[in-house]
Amino acid sequence: MRYGIDGDRLWARLMAIAQIGATPEGGSCRQALSDPDEAGRALFLDWCGARGYQLRKDRIGNLFLRRAGREAEASPVLIGSHLDTQPTGGRFDGVLGVLAGLEVLETLDDNAVETDRPIELCVWTNEEGCRFQPAMMGSGVACGVLEMETVLAARDHAGTTLAEEIARHGYDQEPGPSLAEAACYIELHIEQGPILEAAGKTIGVVTGGQGIRWYEISIIGEETHAGPVPMALRKDPVPVLMHVIGLVQAIGRTDEAARCTIGRIDLSPGAINVVPGQVAMTVDLRHPDEAVLDAMHRRLVEGLDVLRQRHPDIDLQGRMTWHSPVVTFDRGLIETVRASVRDRGLTFTDIVSGAGHDAFNLARRVPTTMIFVPCRDGISHNPREYAAPSDVAAGANVLLDLTLARSNM
Repeated sequence: MRYGIDGDRLWARLMAIAQIGATPEGGSCRQALSDPDEAGRALFLDWCGARGYQLRKDRIGNLFLRRAGREAEASPVLIGSHLDTQPTGGRFDGVLGVLAGLEVLETLDDNAVETDRPIELCVWTNEEGCRFQPAMMGSGVACGVLEMETVLAARDHAGTTLAEEIARHGYDQEPGPSLAEAACYIELHIEQGPILEAAGKTIGVVTGGQGIRWYEISIIGEETHAGPVPMALRKDPVPVLMHVIGLVQAIGRTDEAARCTIGRIDLSPGAINVVPGQVAMTVDLRHPDEAVLDAMHRRLVEGLDVLRQRHPDIDLQGRMTWHSPVVTFDRGLIETVRASVRDRGLTFTDIVSGAGHDAFNLARRVPTTMIFVPCRDGISHNPREYAAPSDVAAGANVLLDLTLARSNM
């Protein structure tokens, strides 16, 4: 028998949780471990509460809701995503995977369906990495990719440490993060790009993900008055900044699959009549081929070294802060996604994820795959982010099929 999720219930909850941290532009701001993030989690747990699922938390704030299976000791099927958002985030990124996961559990309950394996719905802490770096933090620590002590020392722009926020919300009293043996991990997500919409497809069968490297670059000169000091006598970091920007943009033209982004540039002190003394910036490099990503990394490092030699009066430093390698998802799970899509008469195409996801960390430990649905105009990390109700329901139904199939294997 083929079951179907309650699309109206799922949509109503997506719209309800979007009101927590709602922005004037129509998006949501629930940065990791902020009060709005915790309020969003509380609403989610309220929805879960009536169903009697077993709740487990860990020391970094990950949440796990367990629906029992006939075989209590069997390794569970994991599904889920995250509830935190970007500062100017939308209403679907991450939260769709969590609420669709809850919808899967409730649909099984509503139809009195027992499964052999338990099913655990995971809510990962700080997937976005906008407030505390690196991204995919909760899943990274749980999977042994990141060290707990290292991430606890991370600071936001206000100087607050992750450890302080963990303690403020009481997660420091929970057991240490770890990932027990699991049968698989499945994550539903909006595509965050334009490929599915352009192709007129409802489902993206995700075969893997791009490699990602993050960098912090500092350019230190000498802060001074804008009027009295001649241009030739200044130690101005801005001209060097222009060369760094050019270098990054050139690396981005390595080939059509390359992606290079300068996400933040901070000039200090930031006054109109002061020559800046320091520039701090971030760089994001991505490519689906790890060898090419290595070459892009070398080109950045070598380019910074050349600029350092050309501008000896400027202190130019760069360091890589995070590396998420290229990911290949499990072939068996991919085939099961395709089977579900065909059975439901949905259109689909294979796709490689351009964005990073918690599934990338899980793939290092257990068989993993993802399911994508289109987002309008390919826009994400933006209040205009939108996925149609019919696509949301279609993706949740494929998640249901895959979860049911794997929990009875």
